[in-house]
Amino acid sequence: MSNTNYQQLTEVELKKYVKQHPEDEDAFQYFLAIMRAKPGRVVVSTEEQAVIEFQKRIQAESTH
Repeated sequence: MSNTNYQQLTEVELKKYVKQHPEDEDAFQYFLAIMRAKPGRVVVSTEEQAVIEFQKRIQAESTH
């Protein structure tokens, strides 16, 4: 654990910090919690699911 107060960082700063400090598990878990809390988040497990999701988003964009 580090002395960095990653809870005070912006999302961009936190992402940079996590990349530079991969050993800081607490910061990584905090970053994941932020990402998981974002609205519209979609989780896929396979490449096929990802392709389907991309196609849905492309279709939605083309109708606007």
